[in-house]
Amino acid sequence: MASFFKVVSFLLFVGLMVEASKAQLCPTFYDDSCPDVSNIVRSVVQQALETDDRAGARLIRLHFHDCFVDGCDGSVLLVNQTGVVSELGAPGNANITGFNIVDDIKAALEEACPGVVSCADILAIASVEAVSLAGGPCWEVQLGRRDSRTANLQGAIDGLPSPFENVTELERKFGRVGLDSTDLVALSGAHTFGGSRCRFFDGRLNVSNPDATLDTTYAQQLREACSGSRDTFVNLDPTTPDDFDNNYYTNLQSNSGLLTSDQVLFSTPGADTVDTVNIFAGSQQQFFDSFGQSMINMGNISPLTGDQGEIRSNCRRLN
Repeated sequence: MASFFKVVSFLLFVGLMVEASKAQLCPTFYDDSCPDVSNIVRSVVQQALETDDRAGARLIRLHFHDCFVDGCDGSVLLVNQTGVVSELGAPGNANITGFNIVDDIKAALEEACPGVVSCADILAIASVEAVSLAGGPCWEVQLGRRDSRTANLQGAIDGLPSPFENVTELERKFGRVGLDSTDLVALSGAHTFGGSRCRFFDGRLNVSNPDATLDTTYAQQLREACSGSRDTFVNLDPTTPDDFDNNYYTNLQSNSGLLTSDQVLFSTPGADTVDTVNIFAGSQQQFFDSFGQSMINMGNISPLTGDQGEIRSNCRRLN
């Protein structure tokens, strides 16, 4: 009888280990099923960049907005359909773009290895390729995510960080998904490329009551840039707008962070983010190392694995 229970216990242990292994993301997940996946994604992203300087920023923003709502499961890509209320109705997703690039990546992968690579993993791979092509770091992307069969509009409304928020609010939202203040500062460094519409920062430009944390010369430049329309795009980084570097942090030190959510990382007295901004401003390598690790941390938020979810054939619709 004792031997029987030992055998049963062993089999249960093996079963649990198998289930646990199925729940693990790993960088070699597609080595056999789609070995050229990274090169295919990189090629499509490179083509997109030839006609759209902001293509990389669009892709990494999609990945961020995906992971912050119920984890990295491709839910941000879903449009309204039977059984799905899209997350794109949330204010934080109102101007999100880049879906056409994801569609092109998915089409290329479906041709090479149909039904294999998830849309959630496409966002993760596209992010590292976009950053690398802009001169930024590479990191070992963890893979094996599956796509959700639903979306969470209320989760997007409540959970997505806002460009108007202070450090306390930002740290709370990052903390809800298991990310700390170092992750907050590192991931905010993605604003070293891409742009923002004037409507997301022009409240700081009021002449009679200007934001005291905004450099006066820079503020005047922004007023001129935004004078025609609140929908005008302005570079997030006024110094090297298309390069992935640590100038985002030196800009904060000069009171030249474009969004409130950028500048508060440096200008909030006593905030634990200030020291991290100074470290990244002084060392691009430390920023690159931390950014890669924080991207891995973010990519590990509640992924669907094993038999969960599905592998969508069209990233915008359920199978």
